[in-house]
Amino acid sequence: MIEKLLKNRIFAYVAAVFCTLLWGTAFPFIKLGYAEFEVADGDIGTKLVFAGARFLIAGIMVYIFCCFKERRMTLIKKDELLPVIKLGLVQTAAQYLFTYIGIGFTSGTSTSIITACASFITVGLAALFFKEKITVVKILGCALGFAGVLAINNFGFGGGGTLFGDVMIFCSTVCAAFGNIIAKKSAGKVDPVRLTAFQLIAGSLVLLAAGLIMGGGLNLAKGNGVLILLWLAFVSAAAFTIWTALLKYHPAGKISVFNLLVPVFGTVLSGVVLREDILRIETFLALALISLGIFLVNYNKRSREDD
Repeated sequence: MIEKLLKNRIFAYVAAVFCTLLWGTAFPFIKLGYAEFEVADGDIGTKLVFAGARFLIAGIMVYIFCCFKERRMTLIKKDELLPVIKLGLVQTAAQYLFTYIGIGFTSGTSTSIITACASFITVGLAALFFKEKITVVKILGCALGFAGVLAINNFGFGGGGTLFGDVMIFCSTVCAAFGNIIAKKSAGKVDPVRLTAFQLIAGSLVLLAAGLIMGGGLNLAKGNGVLILLWLAFVSAAAFTIWTALLKYHPAGKISVFNLLVPVFGTVLSGVVLREDILRIETFLALALISLGIFLVNYNKRSREDD
C-alpha cells in the first residue's frame, strides 16, 4: 500500500512539497534554538554540536520507527554499511559541516542563491549516473526556479559575503546534490527507512566530534531549547525518510527541483514565527516562478518519459 502510494506521481509531488515545508520550518527554529542556547554568531563549534545533536536524535527517532516497522530490533547489515557511511558522510556530515562554517562568512542572500544551484547540479548528475533526459523544458524550468530564488532575495547577489564563505556554501550545495544521487542509488539496495536512520546517526557523530573538538557544547538544562531541538530532529527524521523513499521510485532531477521551495517556505515561516515582514511582492513572485519551474521540470509530453 505504502509502496503504491510512493510510486504515484501526484502523491510523490505532494510529499516532496511537504518535505520542503518541513525543511522550511528549520530556518526560524534554528534561529530560535540559537537564541535559547545563547549561541554566539562566531561559535562554530557549538553550532556543529547543535546540528550533531539534532541529527543524532533524528536518527534515533527513525531507528525506533524502523524497529516498529520490522517488529524487531534491527541492526545494520554488512552489505548496508558502505551505502550508509557514504550517505551519512556526504548528505549529513559534509553538507552541514560546510554549511555551518560558511554561514558565518557569507550572507543569507548568498546562501539561498548558491544553495538553489543544487537542483541544477542534481539534474546534471542524474543525467550522468541514471541517464535521465535533460531537455530544453527542464533547463527552462530550473532557470525559472532559480529566478524565483533570486526574487525572494530581492534579486541580490553577494550581499556582503566573502569568497571563502561562498565557496563553503557551494561545497555544501555540491554535497547536497551528490547526497541525492547516493540516496537514490542506495535506496535500491537498502530499505529507505533503515538507510535514513543509520546515515543520520553516522553523520551526526562526525558533526558532534567536530563540534566538541572545536570547543562547542550545549546547556541541555534550557528546557525551551531542548523542545526546539526535538522539533528540528523530527523535521529531519520525517523529511529525510520521505525524501529518500521518493528518490527510490522517481527520477532524482524531478524530485530535487522541489528543493527550490525551501527558501520560500523558510521566508514565509520566518515571518510567521519571528514576526518578520513577508507580505512583499517578491514573496509572491518567487512562489509563482518556482511553481512554474517545478511544473516544467516535471512536465511530460509522454506519460512514460524518464521512467
